[in-house]
Amino acid sequence: MRPVLEINATRSDDGIQVDLSPEGELDAYSVAQFREAFAELADEKRVVVNLSGVQFMDSAGLGALIGGIRRIREAEGRVVIFSDREAITKLLHTTGFDRIVPVKDDYAEAVEALDEDPDS
Repeated sequence: MRPVLEINATRSDDGIQVDLSPEGELDAYSVAQFREAFAELADEKRVVVNLSGVQFMDSAGLGALIGGIRRIREAEGRVVIFSDREAITKLLHTTGFDRIVPVKDDYAEAVEALDEDPDS
C-alpha cells in the first residue's frame, strides 16, 4: 500500500498568513489531493508552502506546485516555499524553481520573504 499524503493548512495567529503543509510523497498518485488543497487557498494573500514533511516529489508534484502558485499570484497573493529537506531543496534549485518563487531553508526567512518586493 502506498503512503498517504496528508495535507494541513493552518492560519497564523494574526490571521494574515496560511501555511500549506503536505506530508508524505507528492507524486502522480497524490497530486490531485494536493491540487485540491492548494486551490482552496487561491484567494489567500500570504502563503508559505512548507515542504519539510515531503519525502519525495516528482514532476507531477512540481507541476501542481506551479499551478497553485500561479492561482494565488493571479489573485494578487504572495507565495514562498520552505523546505529544510536537502533532496527537495536540491530538486527545486536544479529545476530552476527558485527563479519562479522564493525557496528558503529556514522557516523564519520564508515568512520574511513574503514581505520582500518580488521586483527588487
